Amino acid sequence: MGQVTLRGLRKRYGDHEVIQGIDLEVRNGEFMVFVGPSGCGKSTTLRMIAGLEEIDGGELLIDGVRANEQRPADRGAAMVFQSYALYPHMTVAENMGFALKMAGVRRAERDEQVRRTAEVLRITDLLGRTPKQLSGGQRQRVAIGRAIVRKPKVFLFDEPLSNLDAALRVDMRIELTRLHQQLGTTMIYVTHDQVEAMTMGDRIAVFNKGRIEQVGTPMSLYRQPANAFVAAFLGAPRINLVERPPADAPAAARQWWDLLGGSGWNGAMRLGIRPEHVSVWPAAQAPSDRPSVPATVVLAEHLGDVSLLHLQVEGVRDLLAAKLPMARIPLRNGDAVRLGADTPEALAFDAQARALAA
Repeated sequence: MGQVTLRGLRKRYGDHEVIQGIDLEVRNGEFMVFVGPSGCGKSTTLRMIAGLEEIDGGELLIDGVRANEQRPADRGAAMVFQSYALYPHMTVAENMGFALKMAGVRRAERDEQVRRTAEVLRITDLLGRTPKQLSGGQRQRVAIGRAIVRKPKVFLFDEPLSNLDAALRVDMRIELTRLHQQLGTTMIYVTHDQVEAMTMGDRIAVFNKGRIEQVGTPMSLYRQPANAFVAAFLGAPRINLVERPPADAPAAARQWWDLLGGSGWNGAMRLGIRPEHVSVWPAAQAPSDRPSVPATVVLAEHLGDVSLLHLQVEGVRDLLAAKLPMARIPLRNGDAVRLGADTPEALAFDAQARALAA
């Protein structure tokens, strides 16, 4: 079991309401990711589930039981923090088994649970070491192991990979995904990194200013965002969003709007197209049978397998991004090019930034 239900959840500090009535159902055994920019309320919500923050309004249910007034230790949740919070004078085995010791679990049973958990996390050879003898990734595994031995209903992760370098973050993403598949326990994971959210979550809850903008599977949010905020937050490079050009805008800006299908959307004030759906040709090589608009390469980033181009279209305020397979003759900064787009992939948003149906 491990179903978590939030009904109208609210939190305020003084007169400032930081969580503004959140409704969410986290299914039993699900890997749910809370994602959003700094200060959006995702960590505060996690801490309310854990019992580390008081709930000022609404209800928290864990397996159908109201948990608002329960002590943290009685909720069946185990939290893994950004900081490892290991006892420096204890060995790995002692750190992992400390909560069991405090709960009065017999030494033999405690040692067996620690041993089994260490095998799952592949840290058996580290059990006799102290935290100062471990790398960052090893310390994070120990912190996760300390949570596992408690056999919680729900694991709560608060940006646990933030202190790791880029390569180790990738390794730990794989490890956490494997661990979830192996344990089958409900996990709620907080991050500001949309790549972590897209690659790890069964579903994602996108937070913004104390509210949840949208909940869904990674690809459903990517392809069918509810609004411009979700569209812009998920995806790297971020989606190209352009405003409806005024009648006196430069011709290139009006052509780009029309190329994205602007005239076919009733009430559209902004159009979006993801970088992988933008085509780029050297100005002299643009195909005559496809509509295109003139642009200039402001910055070309050649990453080996792909090229990321940042492009200026006259009259369009923000630079446009294109993500292309690496060309044999890469484009350079300052090159004149023509842009095309996979028009059916374009998204449209109204004056309130809500997505419009095709």
